[in-house]
Amino acid sequence: MNILIIEDEPLVAQDLKNLIAKAEPEAKILDTITSVEAARGWFDGNNLPDLILSDIQLSDGISFEIFETLHIHCPIIFTTAYDEYAIRAFKLNSIDYLLKPVDEAELRAAVAKYKSLSTETILGEQLKSLMSTWGNQSRKYKERFLTVHRNTLIPVMQNEIAFFHKEELIYLHTLNNEKYITEHHTLDEIESLLSPEVFFRVNRQYIIHIQSVAKIKTTHKGLTVQLKPPINLELDISREKAVAFKKWIGN
Repeated sequence: MNILIIEDEPLVAQDLKNLIAKAEPEAKILDTITSVEAARGWFDGNNLPDLILSDIQLSDGISFEIFETLHIHCPIIFTTAYDEYAIRAFKLNSIDYLLKPVDEAELRAAVAKYKSLSTETILGEQLKSLMSTWGNQSRKYKERFLTVHRNTLIPVMQNEIAFFHKEELIYLHTLNNEKYITEHHTLDEIESLLSPEVFFRVNRQYIIHIQSVAKIKTTHKGLTVQLKPPINLELDISREKAVAFKKWIGN
């Protein structure tokens, strides 16, 4: 079995390789792709794999874009960090949809499901279900976050948030530059709860709200975003994410 991994987090990609080695020792990992653009180039020059393990949110877009534009007739197991409500919807017609961090038993079950299904009938129904759910404007995003400050629980509304920041814990910073500890364990988890229209993950440590952006400067590395006072924080955005960020701001 030839498997292609599409994942922009190196540690996650390595974990997937290790899990595949345990769950399916005879499988061959063809390559690890880290972006939508790189995936398009890879499919142009290589034979299709038997199975694809793909994250949804990549550095330059969502992986659905790859499968929408290319005629790829092989099954896909999606891996990402979305909430259970989305997972139930996505599971309707997909081979499987695994929540990060991927569990070995769940990966074994997903591979077993792949082996039992006809690849020709899977992809069309799978992508139809995934794309319709992704584009569903009625999806409810989290509007209020419960935070902790000096042993006190404080609710913070979505429109009061400037950004989320990962240190040892995940912190929420308000537009007034107040800093609270969130109840969440990863930025991936928080990102899955936020509306992509108003929040953008600029790098591995920060997710910002569109209302917190003051200025954007072009640099040799990509972009630098300056947040509004009283925060006065500057964040770098890589060249790979610059196009997606400009599109987000422009919309």
